[in-house]
Amino acid sequence: MTQRPGPEASRRTAPSVLLLLAALLALLPALFVLTAPGARAADGDPTVTLSKKEAGKGGEITVSGSGWRAEALLMLLICGQSTPERGVTGGTNSCANADGRAVTTDKKGAFSKKLPVTEPPKPCPCVVHVATVSGEQALVDAVFTVAGHPTADLPKQTGDGKLAVLATTRLEGDSSLLTWFGAPPARRLVFTVGNLGSAPVEDPVFEIGTAHGVFAPQWEERRWRGTVAPGGKAQIKLPVELPAGAHGDYRVSLRYGPKVLAEQPWGVGRPWGVTLFWVLLSLVVPAAVFRIGMAVVDKVRPRPAGSHRTRTPARWTKPGRRRRRGGGRGAGRGAGHDTSTYTTTTGTGTNTSVTTAALPWFTPDSAPSENRPRPTTKGQA
Repeated sequence: MTQRPGPEASRRTAPSVLLLLAALLALLPALFVLTAPGARAADGDPTVTLSKKEAGKGGEITVSGSGWRAEALLMLLICGQSTPERGVTGGTNSCANADGRAVTTDKKGAFSKKLPVTEPPKPCPCVVHVATVSGEQALVDAVFTVAGHPTADLPKQTGDGKLAVLATTRLEGDSSLLTWFGAPPARRLVFTVGNLGSAPVEDPVFEIGTAHGVFAPQWEERRWRGTVAPGGKAQIKLPVELPAGAHGDYRVSLRYGPKVLAEQPWGVGRPWGVTLFWVLLSLVVPAAVFRIGMAVVDKVRPRPAGSHRTRTPARWTKPGRRRRRGGGRGAGRGAGHDTSTYTTTTGTGTNTSVTTAALPWFTPDSAPSENRPRPTTKGQA
């Protein structure tokens, strides 16, 4: 026969059950966070996996990753003179930029993309460099060997100094009138660094990257002449210049070694002087072409006959005097009108024409006079 537990045993087990229930209730939020989609990808470090560790030029590998920011744009590049420990020492100038690929992560922060194998401009050791294009900077370098590509030792590092930016960066300088007409915009990136290492840093070489929109930054080396002692700090000013005619939203990045120290936005205005120049040019050139065309047409068009001669006003000569046959003074006024001639003179000669109608004047013989008897009208019907 089974014995039932007594009242004392029930009292001892009740607190244990309550403690177990309280522990489960406390663990429920943690279990929910761990099982939520994308939580592990957001909290973990980004990783990159390659389908092959070595391949020759012309081949293809598959690059996969996880733990990245959700829906982030990444750039995949094969870079030379680089290791995961030191990063891409020569900046993106050491990478095969023309054959790079871009990929966007999914909602869980994962991606998979095929990347063609090309030879970088620098010798190996090589890596597959994966970095975010915009937003919070994140990058991972995976070891990769380009078969048949030359190899060389990495450049030596100077000292064990470590530089860090101690204050916010800023851009100094203003645009000139030439920038309004398309000259390259230029500024100075001002920042303060401190040496956190145990050795002094002499003449450090920084890299300035400029990026427009979602594109990857283009890095250029800038050497600062000076020494930062261990535990010391220094204010550094480095020149930054954009291409001619650049305008829009840019992002200036500062990198020392494999680490990006700071980023600074830069809004560049549109060069309206260039727009004004093209507007004026579009108005002046058609007007000049029209004037030249009209001059050519006026020169080559055919002219009427004799239109090239210069006409002068007609000059009337004194009319000649002719007497009608069989007529006399009593022939009447109508018979007294003579058929006269007139001449016109032009710049090239004299043209004579004979009219068939009487001119509207009287000859001296037919003109009335006070001493001349006037004909009577008596006896005429």
